[in-house]
Amino acid sequence: MPSTTQPPNLLLFMTDDHAVPAIGAYGSALCRTPAVDRLAAEGMRFDNTFCTNAICTPARATLLTGTYGHVNGMTSLQAPDHVFDATQPSFPEMLQAAGYQTALIGKWHLGHGGDSDPRGFDHWEILPEHGVYHDPTFLTADGSHTYQGYVTDIITDLALRWLDRRDRDRPFALLVQHKAPHRAFEPAERHLRLYEDRDMPVPATLHDDYGGGRVPEAAEARMRMSDLQDFDLKTPVPEGLSEREEREWRYQRYIKDYLRVVAALDENVGRVLHYLDVAGLEDGTAVAYTSDHGFFLGEHGWFDKRFMYDPSLRIPLVVRWPGVVAPGTVNDDLVANIDFAPTLLDLAGVDAHPRMQGRSIRPLLEGHTPADWRSSVYYRYWMHMDRDHGVPASYGVRTATHKLIHYPGHGSGASGARDVPREPAWELFDLEADPDELCNVYADAGYTEVRRALEAELSALQRRYGDAPG
Repeated sequence: MPSTTQPPNLLLFMTDDHAVPAIGAYGSALCRTPAVDRLAAEGMRFDNTFCTNAICTPARATLLTGTYGHVNGMTSLQAPDHVFDATQPSFPEMLQAAGYQTALIGKWHLGHGGDSDPRGFDHWEILPEHGVYHDPTFLTADGSHTYQGYVTDIITDLALRWLDRRDRDRPFALLVQHKAPHRAFEPAERHLRLYEDRDMPVPATLHDDYGGGRVPEAAEARMRMSDLQDFDLKTPVPEGLSEREEREWRYQRYIKDYLRVVAALDENVGRVLHYLDVAGLEDGTAVAYTSDHGFFLGEHGWFDKRFMYDPSLRIPLVVRWPGVVAPGTVNDDLVANIDFAPTLLDLAGVDAHPRMQGRSIRPLLEGHTPADWRSSVYYRYWMHMDRDHGVPASYGVRTATHKLIHYPGHGSGASGARDVPREPAWELFDLEADPDELCNVYADAGYTEVRRALEAELSALQRRYGDAPG
């Protein structure tokens, strides 16, 4: 049982682009993930957790601050909205002030130098930008260090080394932030032939024709299997394939390398869990596993993220806290990544900062849903029509049953896109009747009342969070 005299240790695994369909505990048809599945079996799986901006840097700023990008200043990957002010209130600094020893190992991706370096950590060792999969360099307060080997293994080695050297008289908060499984996928040598002898199931929407009244940018986005590069495929496309056959061939190359990278990721989660077991830390440590955002694993024929469609919007969240969270439980309440910072503080007995816009999910972990729990999640993607992907800026609201998305036709601020104006557009999806989001019913007279209610909810959320898209 957890100690009654000391708050729990906190261990957060934050991955990059790990989509829900590639996790066994979520019913994956693609793979098993024994370590993450173990966490789910021993804790709680959240089935309706969403990011608030499906892109790397803003999601990481939201994790730290519990705020939307327009509050924390991180709205895109483009300068100047790509340099984080780490002096703003964050949960690690608040935990540190409360007596926790804190560490960050792995991906930071919030700038480096001056006020952009990690704060609130007794120890940090971070990758520059995305880092590399093989023989990575890490940045520290004392300079840079290059290690030989595979980055997922090395991040775990460094995390375990820190755990070995920690002060055993104080609780710890450790953030293990993996590069994996970010594209371009480079598997560990031990996994190069994994899945070689089988074909992976093809998503139902791999051959999407982008009809159904959806925005034209869905058809134009440069995230299709045909947009995968030589460094993705690693071998020439066979001759004589039809368009459909080539798409499926490309998908197999893509998904297998993605899953090979996930295999090493899960192995290393297992290494950390084993360490907790052997060190006698399992009962006194709350462990969470999540990702910065979702990722398209061939759904709609795509890779990458950005769109507000569910494969990009939904993120995994699994939490184990022995003695508090009932093993093998599932929660379907709406949770957002703005909730992570206030939750970690709450678990430590620290009040959330008044600036934080999320809400602690501790009541959900304890098995009850407050009567006033949220009924919708607000999303905003700022990077309008970037050169590489061509995805329009958008904002919208998701409820348990419906989703409303507005494409204003331009970006905001430095994400730049007033250079490429588009026609404003709306999409409305009935997620119960159309879970794959293939049919836009915004103009359907049968959805008039639903549309009006969602438009009102969207406006209310923008007022609540202080966002005012132009």
